[in-house]
Order: sequence, then structure tokens, then C-alpha cells
Amino acid sequence: QVQLVESGGGLVQAGGSLRLSCSASGKIFSINTMGWYRQAPGKQRELVASISQGGSTNYTDFVRGRFTISRDNARKMVYLQMNSLKPEETAVYYCNADIKTSVVGFPGRESNYWGQGTQVTVSS
Repeated sequence: QVQLVESGGGLVQAGGSLRLSCSASGKIFSINTMGWYRQAPGKQRELVASISQGGSTNYTDFVRGRFTISRDNARKMVYLQMNSLKPEETAVYYCNADIKTSVVGFPGRESNYWGQGTQVTVSS
């Protein structure tokens, strides 16, 4: 009933930029925290950045100052602007969100959802 779809991944040279987008769709009553995670080959999935419904942001140290997370509540979208990318940031990037579903127009339960991921490859 709820789906997150990422886009914007691709191949970029070290020092370059990419902008990821994630769109939420389905029977959605409200969206709480949204975030971006990444998983490199052979490594655990890790948080990159998150943003609350009100716009408060949180970044992990290794991206602070280079990445910017933002959201458009009306369009049910979250973005990740990535600048000064490094080869070690090659990974699959996943969108994540805490979403309260809509049940006949009333709020249902809140659950955590993941997108299918988008590949980001940074060449040296």
C-alpha cells in the first residue's frame, strides 16, 4: 500500500555531485522522519542523514558539510544533495521513512518503510 521509490543515482567522478530523490506513494496519512541510508559491498547499512517532519536535520560526521537533506511535505518527497563525493562513498543508497497509513481517511498505524535503493558509483 505504501511505496518509496528512489531516483537520481549514477556514475560520477570524485569531487562531483549527485542529487537523489525519493517519492512516497500509497495510502499515506502522514510522514514522520525521512532519511537516507547507504550500504557498500560487504558493509552494513548506515545512516547518512535524516530529516523530521518539521525540517530538523541530522547528519553523520562523514557527510556533514557536503551533503544536504531536504523534503517537500506536500509532494511527499525527500532529497539528498551530495557534493564533493568520494570513491569510498560508492554504495547503494536507500530511502527510509516512518509513515502513518490512511484508513478511510483516518490515521492508521505507523510503520517504517524502505525504498528499493539506487546505485551511486564514484570513480577515482
